[in-house]
Amino acid sequence: MKKILIVDDEDKVRRLIKVTLAIGDFEILEASTGEEALKIAREVIPDIILLDIMMPGDLDGYDVCRSIKKDPVTKEIYVIMLTAKGQKADIEKGKAVCANDYFIKPFSPMELIKKIDNIL
Repeated sequence: MKKILIVDDEDKVRRLIKVTLAIGDFEILEASTGEEALKIAREVIPDIILLDIMMPGDLDGYDVCRSIKKDPVTKEIYVIMLTAKGQKADIEKGKAVCANDYFIKPFSPMELIKKIDNIL
């Protein structure tokens, strides 16, 4: 079973994504902080990480993505940034830290499912 890690500090956003992905045959993992996301990523090695940018704590989504892509254990994980920050500079920064894809909130649940199906 393919594993997807949802990383967002907002419970309602994680629930919405989880409900959206419930139609697929995925194991859904959740994290509400960057630190928690890195711990889960290293322990479980999910196939995809859906990663919010703006999170409280010491690590934002850019920091998490940068750490995942630098770690030999996790560098192959496909990272999709999910964020309300949709300015060109934000997208470029996401690409600079090696995010594989970028979805701007609010996003179409069907587009997200289509993207995940294409990846897996």
